Amino acid sequence: MVRKQFGWRPLLVTFGPGLVVMLADTEVGSVITAAQSGAKWGYRLLLLQFLIIPLLYTVQELAARLSLGTGIGYSELIRENFGRGMTAISTTALAVSCFGTVVTQMVGLAGVGQLYGVPVWVSIGFLIVAILLMVGLGAYRTVERMVIVLGLFELGFVIMAWKAHPDVGQLAAGLREMPLGNHDYLYLLAANLGTSVMPWAIFYQHSALIDKGLTIGHLKIARLDILIGAVLCQTVTAAVLIAAAATFGQHQHPVQLESVPQIATAFSATLGPIIGRLVFVVGLGGGALVATITVCLTAAWALGEVAGFHHSLEHDPLQAPWFYGSFALILVAGGGLVASGVNLIRLSIAMGVVNALLLPVALGFLFQLARTKLADRMRLKGVYAATVGTIFFCAAAMGVYAALVGTFG
Repeated sequence: MVRKQFGWRPLLVTFGPGLVVMLADTEVGSVITAAQSGAKWGYRLLLLQFLIIPLLYTVQELAARLSLGTGIGYSELIRENFGRGMTAISTTALAVSCFGTVVTQMVGLAGVGQLYGVPVWVSIGFLIVAILLMVGLGAYRTVERMVIVLGLFELGFVIMAWKAHPDVGQLAAGLREMPLGNHDYLYLLAANLGTSVMPWAIFYQHSALIDKGLTIGHLKIARLDILIGAVLCQTVTAAVLIAAAATFGQHQHPVQLESVPQIATAFSATLGPIIGRLVFVVGLGGGALVATITVCLTAAWALGEVAGFHHSLEHDPLQAPWFYGSFALILVAGGGLVASGVNLIRLSIAMGVVNALLLPVALGFLFQLARTKLADRMRLKGVYAATVGTIFFCAAAMGVYAALVGTFG
């Protein structure tokens, strides 16, 4: 029985959604926030990256459990359990999270183009057309394979961290220091939390498993998929922070990063001006493309669930015009806002802080649904429920406290 469940065929069929959402989780906002954390605070926010792994795994595992255990869309579950008012709150939180994330990715991708002298409008226009073709011509499994390949380029950040030759003594000292009384530190702590646990990631995991046609029999492999993704996600984020701390730590005063070219130029000192910039561009660009596609899909899936129109990549654009139209709308709207000249660094970190403020909503709905909407053998209960509830409460409280004190302190 165990051999059957973990044979090559079930593994290949099931693997994907957990890894995709975690690769998307290591998006431009995460990279920028981690780089800023390392530049300003050295290794003092490094321990947080590893503490996030169990939280991230638990959140996405519950999303997978609900998806495979019910076969019902996440928005539909919220409407059934909490009513239309709470569904509106959840959908609004999701929309804010999705749109902010898409804008961040598009600005990041435009910044990559600027490194090579490509005008913003050319970069954004090309990306919008390419992404629409990629999604419009491929079913879910095709899109999934493409985004995994793109996302794996993020491993270049691990090479960058290794080549930065971090001082082991400074790293160890930084792991022991967490200046929670400093509001600038708290602001970045909130941003790191918010760029790791996001409302759209819960929706994506839930909807992707349904769109892929998986059942409760695939849960064990889905859990492994999520675990590998969570470890990979935070390893990449930690690598960015380590590389930034090792690179910018040579300065006497904390460095305030202001643009993508500034970060790329500084990181190129690690691997050389050509290779360093290329690794940075490929890693950032891969993560941004994955996040853009998955976030737009998440928004379209959620709107489809709420409005009741066809919402699957298994339908072509003529069969599901509202689904693909929603996908295109958020993509084009995000690209259009890029022309406003918004500051990438500040926007990216601010969106992470906004997501930290949304943690009580995202984690509260997830916890309650896992307690009430599953069959008894799958339901969140007993000691494990108490443990998860405590972790969720502490994470949400810390996120809100750090965001508010960091912003207004």
